[in-house]
Amino acid sequence: MKGTKNRHLWLLLVLGVLASQVIACTSVKKEQVEPPQYQTNAAEETVEVSKISDGNYAYENLKQEEQQVYDEMLTAILSHQEKIMLSSMDTEVMRKAYTAVCADYGGLFWIDGYVFTKYMQGDEMVGLEFAPNYTMTEEEREQTQQQIDQVVEQWLGNISVNDSNYDKVKYIYELLSTNTEYVEGAQNSQNIISVFLNGQTVCQGYACAAQYLMKQLGIQSVIVSGTALGDAHAWNLFQMNGAYYYMDATWGRGKYVEDTVEKYFIDYKYMAMTTEEMLRSHLPDGELNLPECTAVADNYYRKEGAYIEEWNPEVIGAYFAKAYEEKQIVTVRFANRQLYDEAIKYFLEDGNVSEYCPDVQEINYITEDDWLEISFYFSEE
Repeated sequence: MKGTKNRHLWLLLVLGVLASQVIACTSVKKEQVEPPQYQTNAAEETVEVSKISDGNYAYENLKQEEQQVYDEMLTAILSHQEKIMLSSMDTEVMRKAYTAVCADYGGLFWIDGYVFTKYMQGDEMVGLEFAPNYTMTEEEREQTQQQIDQVVEQWLGNISVNDSNYDKVKYIYELLSTNTEYVEGAQNSQNIISVFLNGQTVCQGYACAAQYLMKQLGIQSVIVSGTALGDAHAWNLFQMNGAYYYMDATWGRGKYVEDTVEKYFIDYKYMAMTTEEMLRSHLPDGELNLPECTAVADNYYRKEGAYIEEWNPEVIGAYFAKAYEEKQIVTVRFANRQLYDEAIKYFLEDGNVSEYCPDVQEINYITEDDWLEISFYFSEE
């Protein structure tokens, strides 16, 4: 991803710059469709399938005919059928249903698009056949699923039944940031194999893995496709405590440079975004009917006590002092620009951060005007 952030350096103390990693993402591949083949065969009878996706976000936002085709496609994919005859002969219905399946199910690592066949009798279309494009045999899929299950079980092993949905979402966000590296051209980067088995992926892999993990924990989530800063991108919409938020796990993996060495940290601003915050850099492609996300109760900074709503230098300074003692990164967000500007003047321009960090020799920091945030990273002496 291309993009810049406002950076203000305190030259007397700052030797490096803390920055968020914003990386280019490859195109999100949703379908691979061959040109239709016109044949004179009469259509086979369609097979009745049950509704198996109630409650899934993309599914619930489809029309009845699209939901039926969705169920037919998903049944075929899960049972590894070579091909099926759809109940609809509308290729746009087929496309929308398949897009919704991919949005609701990030764990379909064994398929890569589909091909379809139109069956004709003269000038009349009499059938539409759907054939998933499988990337592995059913036996290979089962073996891969077992390997993924082992990793997921290990990753989620520290989740307690007493943990709140916020705790679960935060844990998933942190898992993806710390266990997965963004690598353009990574193998299987468009599915969860790249995350759970290879540890290297791009935005689609992050989004699929986030959706997959949240689904394991009973949290409704869907994959959103579009662009971010003009490049193709994928992220998530999820529901937490009755409200919807956006998550971009790809951008949650932040980066800074210390002595020419790249180091990583968790950037929490993309963990639970409102629509307004998401639209600052992300633009959905319009395939999903997305809600207006306005809730802030489960925003990271509010939940963790790092949201500053009144001017109290001692309270703010305590965050910086703790990070200094532990040689960690700390970010505080301010409720309004007046507080933010006052903090910049007091802690940075007037140098009062040293009052809370005695004998400090090196400070890396970044100010982010769009988010009203100040971040400090204190290096080892």
